[in-house]
Amino acid sequence: MPNTQEEYNISGDKLVSKIKEIVKEGNARKIIIKKEDGETLIEFPLTIGAVGVLAAPIIAAVGAFAALVSSCTIIVERKAKEEK
Repeated sequence: MPNTQEEYNISGDKLVSKIKEIVKEGNARKIIIKKEDGETLIEFPLTIGAVGVLAAPIIAAVGAFAALVSSCTIIVERKAKEEK
């Protein structure tokens, strides 16, 4: 089953809260954060079992990057929903 992608263009000061929201939803497979010019800042996979354990270091890293950018794009790869 193919994955879907969503993009969010947000300011750097809202980056951490948006990442927390995405992680909390629990259905994201991978998150990519890019600068305005398209350069990838950070890319990390999210696995269902490891989200709780890995969330704190990920949020800390994202916070460090948020201080460096005025705006950015978050690309979220999600597992496609099954149709019944």
